[in-house]
Amino acid sequence: MFTPAYSEDSLALADTARKFAKESMIPVAAKYDELGKMPMEVFQAAWELGLINVELPESVGGLEVSTVEGCLIAEELAYGCAGIATSIVCNHLGALPLMIGGTEEQQQHWLTKLSEEMCFVSYACSEPEAGSDVASMRTKLVKDGDGWILSGQKRWITNAAHAKFYTGFGTIDPALGHRGITGFVVSADAPGVSVGKKENKLGQRASSTCDVLFDDVRLGPENILGEPGRGFALAMETFDKSRPMIAAQCAGLIRRALDESVQYAKERKTFGVPIASHQAIQFMIAEMAMAYETTRLLYSKAAWEVDNDVKRTSTSAMAKAMGADLAMKCTTDAVQIFGGYGYTKEYPVEKLMRDAKLMQIYEGTSQIQRLVIAKNLLVRG
Repeated sequence: MFTPAYSEDSLALADTARKFAKESMIPVAAKYDELGKMPMEVFQAAWELGLINVELPESVGGLEVSTVEGCLIAEELAYGCAGIATSIVCNHLGALPLMIGGTEEQQQHWLTKLSEEMCFVSYACSEPEAGSDVASMRTKLVKDGDGWILSGQKRWITNAAHAKFYTGFGTIDPALGHRGITGFVVSADAPGVSVGKKENKLGQRASSTCDVLFDDVRLGPENILGEPGRGFALAMETFDKSRPMIAAQCAGLIRRALDESVQYAKERKTFGVPIASHQAIQFMIAEMAMAYETTRLLYSKAAWEVDNDVKRTSTSAMAKAMGADLAMKCTTDAVQIFGGYGYTKEYPVEKLMRDAKLMQIYEGTSQIQRLVIAKNLLVRG
């Protein structure tokens, strides 16, 4: 049965991530947000400290920590900067199709790259006309001898311009819908692979997002993940295992908004007293604390279910939707507590609000999560 208690080892990992966020992320977060640039020296330091690729199997040089522990780390990193945290966590997302559906040979070939040097793997699923509707993707895999020809365009791909390789999905026949989806893995320097324009984003600007273009890329059978036409289940399993980490990042954002708001409310005075004395402010702060505890408990349960191989689609979706919506509310309330100062870049809360918005959009919007939850309840009923 699920318990919210954490082991001493898990808390030690969280402490390491918390210290890293405080010392290496917070001091540079505003700078890289303003520049819209990825802080490669921060990623290198995180890799050397063992905070990237934490769930990789030991067989490929990883730490093989639990999903619960991975989520605790993700929360702390998002507290420091959600943009930097997203680029770190998305390495786990990119590795998941190989961890779930890859053969031992594929895992050894591709995943060891992540443990041997600081590098990125990107998850190439979304397309210009197929974001939440994965089954409508148009990237094609055409049989060619014993291999395949890959052609198409992927959009909103995190770390794409810096990735060493990509995991992704195409279709062997668009008319087959989800029954045509097929997983693949391909090197970023393979002939025909290129990166499109970098998006100029509202938030999470320290994480780069670009298109990935596949122009008649030749793949061998060793580049196909699982059986052709069985990739949709692999994509959904990947999301089930990655969404608790998004919820964990939301918890980090909420906690940061809470801490900043409490500190400011004690210092800022109106009508001769600190604004913390006003009931309206107290209510917003209390709701932030409630939101944090709710999100942390829910992502912990979702992560525990992943680790214990419990049916988890609904819980992961609940954690992601609830966490994202509460993060947006709490960061917006933080700006309100700061008043005019909160609307300026002098304080960090406007960045927290901009960063939080993406949580409601990527890896399945908050609305899609509700559809997933409802479908599982109605089918089960």
